[in-house]
Amino acid sequence: MNILDKIVAKKLEEVSLRKSLTPIKKLEQSVHFSAPTVSIESYLRRIDKSGIIAEFKRKSPSKPTINLYADVENVSIGYMQSGASALSILTDESFFGGKDQDLRIARKFNYCPILRKDFIIDEYQIIEAKSIGADAILLIASILTQHQIQNLYQVAKSLKLEVLLELHHEKELAKSGTHFDILGINNRNLDTFETDYRHSLNMMDQLPKEVCKISESGLHHIEHLMELRQAGYQGFLIGERFMKSADPVQSCKQFIDQYRKLLTKELSIA
Repeated sequence: MNILDKIVAKKLEEVSLRKSLTPIKKLEQSVHFSAPTVSIESYLRRIDKSGIIAEFKRKSPSKPTINLYADVENVSIGYMQSGASALSILTDESFFGGKDQDLRIARKFNYCPILRKDFIIDEYQIIEAKSIGADAILLIASILTQHQIQNLYQVAKSLKLEVLLELHHEKELAKSGTHFDILGINNRNLDTFETDYRHSLNMMDQLPKEVCKISESGLHHIEHLMELRQAGYQGFLIGERFMKSADPVQSCKQFIDQYRKLLTKELSIA
């Protein structure tokens, strides 16, 4: 049993409990149900944006103490002021130390695309995502069947939420169909926890050319982002690189500033 299997088993218990405590009708009373959503895909495609989805997370199964006491208000505001294109907020508590309130706070203080990063296995969680102010949800192909992906995608679209479909392996592409707005390639090996950005490069030829694509996990060097961008990736999800710092905002700002300088240089040469 790999880590995803363990997370899904725990998530099944959590969703069952949440359903018994908070009915869907209660979730639908949230002010966010009538609020417009912001498109992550459009922000990633904009040439005046960095393409970086800056992630807020306190810990992970591979790093149990990334930044346990970070303040989501300050960090999320700082990420956007630093030039991030969007936010990713972890809401899984058991394995990542997140909570729904983190996303609510990020939504309160930021008008930007926000991804609810969680392990979605039930349409109830998508309704939750809408109720707390998310603009997009994550679907992980490794833990879902083709039918589940299709069904969950349709539920998300009915609520005007975008879908980031995450792939770990080439074989998962076959069950994805066209049920996504953004394709994300996760560079983490689930058996060893090792990351290698070149996994995204190796997957590139298998991916639809016209779709918006992002690379996730293990992105620590600006030169790697440049290589991925040249290969055709529009976005980059980065969390640990920033959050492991004592000052995630400053880490994010320095990274994006340096990245933009390289981009400007590349464009001027071209």
